[in-house]
Amino acid sequence: MKIQFLGTAAFEGIPAMFCHCELCAKAKLNRGKDIRTRTSVMIDTDLKVDFPPDTYMHMLREQLDLDKLHNIIFTHSHSDHLYAEDLLTRVPGYSKYYDHRIALFGNDKVLSILNKYLSTVEQDSFTLTKFLPFETYQVGEARVTPLLATHDPQEDCFILYIEKSNKVLLYGHDSGDFPDATWEWLQGKGFDIVILECTMGYDSYRKTHMNIIAVKETKQRMEFEGMLQPDCHVIVTHFSHNGRALHSDLEREFAEDHIIVAYDGMVIEV
Repeated sequence: MKIQFLGTAAFEGIPAMFCHCELCAKAKLNRGKDIRTRTSVMIDTDLKVDFPPDTYMHMLREQLDLDKLHNIIFTHSHSDHLYAEDLLTRVPGYSKYYDHRIALFGNDKVLSILNKYLSTVEQDSFTLTKFLPFETYQVGEARVTPLLATHDPQEDCFILYIEKSNKVLLYGHDSGDFPDATWEWLQGKGFDIVILECTMGYDSYRKTHMNIIAVKETKQRMEFEGMLQPDCHVIVTHFSHNGRALHSDLEREFAEDHIIVAYDGMVIEV
């Protein structure tokens, strides 16, 4: 399983467009790993998690062949994870010579937004499948179980338990501390890769997003519950400028915990 981190920022990106805070100013000067676009990952070449407004930039920067994409999973409906307008560029008149439909997966609110833009074209270009929590779905070559997150009470936001190529990925965001029902479902499971979020960085807030302390405590609980395979990679992503942490700050904070800090373009293979 190959996981490519296309973007690693929260809603605003880093630096944020209209911000002059100290973190954004330093990111503009430092560039490199301190420049972060909105979050998404590609799993191998056929499965994408979330479709942010920076997808076009990701395609150019990483030289992605999006024609190989067969499945997109949406964790929730927020616009940094779902930018439906760009999906229209795949329909006849905007795109040519594709030979398969892309399968789209998400909750009720996600499907409502997708239908708003794609209802007249989806039969030719897309299929839509509603995700229900704790049900397992065949998504191409992967088996995916959406689990409840603690994020937006107006919809079922999901973290994802993904089984592919005899490996298990827990895609754990957007979410604050996982709800009890999710921890209960995860009992007895083992992960080869865990991806958590650290939106809030040094900030104390951790209700609907995680901060540095919450990430460390989540990893510690997984270790205590025996959920991490011996060679498991634990990775953090989805950073906000409100967390006040540069890439080097995050690496220093997580070094003793053996947690990898993701950056745009990073690739992990297991």
